[in-house]
Amino acid sequence: MTETFDLSLEQAHAYEDLFVPALFAQWVPVLLRTAGVGPGQHVLDVACGTGVVARQAAALVGPSGHLSGVDLNPAMIEVARERASAVDWRVGDAAELPYDDGSFDAVLCQSALFFFPDPARAIGEMARVGRPGGVVALQTYAGLDEQPAYGPFVRAVVRHAGEDARAYLGTYWSRGDFSELRTLLEGAGLEPALPENVLGVVRFPSMDAFVHTEIQGTPLAGRIDEPTFRAIAQDVRATLRTFEDADGGVRLPIRARFVAGRRRVTSAR
Repeated sequence: MTETFDLSLEQAHAYEDLFVPALFAQWVPVLLRTAGVGPGQHVLDVACGTGVVARQAAALVGPSGHLSGVDLNPAMIEVARERASAVDWRVGDAAELPYDDGSFDAVLCQSALFFFPDPARAIGEMARVGRPGGVVALQTYAGLDEQPAYGPFVRAVVRHAGEDARAYLGTYWSRGDFSELRTLLEGAGLEPALPENVLGVVRFPSMDAFVHTEIQGTPLAGRIDEPTFRAIAQDVRATLRTFEDADGGVRLPIRARFVAGRRRVTSAR
């Protein structure tokens, strides 16, 4: 199942302050390279969250380029506007993008495909707003069976918070199959490029900080009580202790997928 993350402004700020530096920022250069983002391009960041992709793309497109970002959650867009007012931020649905056909040279989507109730429709919309010859580039994650840290973490949370917690934490790992991703791109009329599998690292000052970040940045924050949170933290400290440094810091491996498809250029007759 997918979960619509209806986050508050406070949670959107937590997402920007905690999740972006700890997890999402490392994938942006790879995603921009995958899409071939360069000077003068018009770039759209779909399901942009607080806008880390668009912000980093600004240095590549330069003053002659144009950046847009769209997200379903108004709180995310509000924080994005606070951080980069020059970007054209909009509240909108990935399944019905508020842009004209052929508006962008590159359409990017980081860590969001698994949230879409109909990913085929969303990718079709990304292809629609891309120009002929333009690129749609996606970043998602490998499944939990390929995640040596997050797999055990999710199981620990479910042990204490109940099976419903899997809907909030298991969603992230549900769109990592390369053959499925290729099928989705081809179904949208895109020519897939070779996919890329990247092992990254998520760093936290402590295991408790990791647990706090993962829970506070999701709707689970308002759905578990303090005793349950403490029980989860204790379980995770024991389960993932091999990923702790001598000084108490934490480095957790995480496997990401990158795929891209180019919109076909049809010759005039």
